[in-house]
Amino acid sequence: MLIDPMAHGAHAETDLAALGVFSQPHLDQIYAGYDEVSALADGWRERVGLHQLHMLMIHVFLFGGDYGPQAAALARRYA
Repeated sequence: MLIDPMAHGAHAETDLAALGVFSQPHLDQIYAGYDEVSALADGWRERVGLHQLHMLMIHVFLFGGDYGPQAAALARRYA
C-alpha cells in the first residue's frame, strides 16, 4: 500500500515538478512510468519549471539557503 503524504487536487505536472526539486533518484524512469500510465501533454518538460518555481519560493521563505539562487535562476528562464 502506498499513501501519498501530500495528496492534493493539483495538476499532474505539479507532482512531477516536486520530484525534480527534491532530487528524486531515477527521475527519468519515474517520468517514463507516469507517461505510460497517464500520457503527459506535449511540452510538459518545458512547464515543469513553472511548477517548481512556486515550491522553491516557499522554501526560500521558510529555509533560505540555496533555494534563493535556484529560484532566481529558474525565474530568469521564464522571464
